[in-house]
Amino acid sequence: MNTIEQLQLLAIEIIEKENFNYEPKSLFLPIEYAMHQGGKRVRPFLVLLSCDCFSKDVSLAKYSAIAIEILHNFTLLHDDIMDNSPLRRGKETVYKKYSINSAILSGDAMFALAINKVMETPKKEITPFLAQEICLASIEICKGQALDMSFEERDDVEIEEYIDMVRLKTSVLLGCALKLGAICAKASKEEQEIIYSFGEKLGIAFQIQDDILDCWSNVSTFGKIVGRDILDKKKTFLYLKALSLLKDEKKENFKQLYNSSFENNEEKIFKVKQIYEELNIRDIAFNESLSYTNEAMEMVKRLSIDESKAENLITFANILLGREK
Repeated sequence: MNTIEQLQLLAIEIIEKENFNYEPKSLFLPIEYAMHQGGKRVRPFLVLLSCDCFSKDVSLAKYSAIAIEILHNFTLLHDDIMDNSPLRRGKETVYKKYSINSAILSGDAMFALAINKVMETPKKEITPFLAQEICLASIEICKGQALDMSFEERDDVEIEEYIDMVRLKTSVLLGCALKLGAICAKASKEEQEIIYSFGEKLGIAFQIQDDILDCWSNVSTFGKIVGRDILDKKKTFLYLKALSLLKDEKKENFKQLYNSSFENNEEKIFKVKQIYEELNIRDIAFNESLSYTNEAMEMVKRLSIDESKAENLITFANILLGREK
């Protein structure tokens, strides 16, 4: 078993062992439910992976690994309410199972639990820095969510704004996970920022690729309904890039098509994809994703770590982005 596999299993084990069976049940049962829905535990794994890059003792990062997963699930509780999502990982979302008020209150408690968890780190000299990173990441994620919500009402969103929204809403938490691990291992501040940037660039690459897969994939490999972004009229990289390439009447016609509702969902998806393919949007988006991936790899080269540790970061990146083009 290689290092990555060992750290993945350790991340899963750490989270599964964490107990939220406290009183009152009305507050903690939704948290217990949210935290034990399974999943790959990518963010706690990244905390451990980063710590392993700079230290031989990954147990230093245990509490930060738990904290980042609590924080991640806290954001999901509130996201599901705002998105009116009934299911997550094939199961009822927390607000559907317990009520909206319960999900809001339990989510609020989870934010505090995440802060409290990093404060349990034995090396007390680093706990203020860990807590600060949790707080900063939370603020950035909220900024990203606010931008995403504002895009629904706007007709003038630029690609640069979309990238910044993705960075805030998605990438920041990957960067935060990696930085927490580096802090736990007492890496230099420069190394902390570099590995944070690695996660940030990788997250943007992943989201653009996710946009691609929403159009050109299938349910069995993607795990979601293909074309959902089109049906939800999401302003994805694909949509914004197509708008930037179209002119005059064609641009207005495409806007009208994208923002209209069809009785036959498949017909709308087909027509939008047809325009994407005429404009070569898939390859343009793939190259944009690749550009951010390359920037992430440049960050790895700047780290003063053993070659085997750098290779672990690269392997993770390939796993994350290794889905079909």
